Amino acid sequence: MNTLRKISSQQKNHFSKITKRSFNSEKLPFTHGIHVFQCPDAVGIVAKLSECIASKGGNILGADIFAPPNKHMFYSRSEFIIDPSKWAREQIDEDFLKIAEKFGAMRSVIRVPDLDPIYKIAVFASKQDHCLVELLHAWQDKRLPVDITCVISNHYRDPNAHVMRFLDRNQIPYHFLNTTAVNKREEEILSLVQDTDFLVLARYMQILSGNFLKSYGRVIINIHHGLLPSFKGGNPSRQAFDCGVKMIGATTHFVTEELDAGPIIEQMVERVSHRDNLQSFVQRSENLERQCLFKAIKYYCELRVLPYQENKTVVF
Repeated sequence: MNTLRKISSQQKNHFSKITKRSFNSEKLPFTHGIHVFQCPDAVGIVAKLSECIASKGGNILGADIFAPPNKHMFYSRSEFIIDPSKWAREQIDEDFLKIAEKFGAMRSVIRVPDLDPIYKIAVFASKQDHCLVELLHAWQDKRLPVDITCVISNHYRDPNAHVMRFLDRNQIPYHFLNTTAVNKREEEILSLVQDTDFLVLARYMQILSGNFLKSYGRVIINIHHGLLPSFKGGNPSRQAFDCGVKMIGATTHFVTEELDAGPIIEQMVERVSHRDNLQSFVQRSENLERQCLFKAIKYYCELRVLPYQENKTVVF
């Protein structure tokens, strides 16, 4: 497969030229598409994917390829532009399906943002607002390609609070569910999120049960202070501060039944010192959490995250 990798490198240089030409053609009826592919490694995958797009008059803007050594697996993510009047959305699915069947693909996902429904998400939060506020502002500024259907919390917020006024102005429902160790209100929560594509835990200080995860059956993304698997459970900032760490971090990961042990999507770090008190330590940590959660959700919506081995991810 070394020859294939060499060809791929040459193609990327060609793709960059196509990108410049395509973006200068603003009046053309082009729309943007993304395709991710995972299959057993074989000769000819890149050629077939490129031929599929080119044969419909599309241009490839960029392609990322990963073939881990000694794993006999192939991962790719391609971005392309097409004229939807020449390549109908339903036909795109059918054409890529033929390639998926040819190579025995485990994953072949296409997204055309201008034509496909926007992702619907529900955001879970507890008392801390910083991650929730970041997502709300990113949604308002259209930096996140999602529709926030509701906010669910186990913490009561005053109607005059900044977050509540924002939600009210933008007609985003807020559901306060007073959970306990005995009653986590999971049946009620499930009824509120059935129409969502995935869930985001924006510092939601409750553990979702295995039954909830199975019943929901879709992706859940969580933010955690620290570089997992360090400082699991409650009040991780205090744990890290008391340990005198010199490097703080934040980790965004997929939720699994094992606490804070799901596949990692994004991690960010920042150096701290003995000069930091608990307040400055927490402020730095919260800034990392905001950025890390935002980036992970954006990556996921842009089809940049693929499962790799049992508990790892490929992030293009």
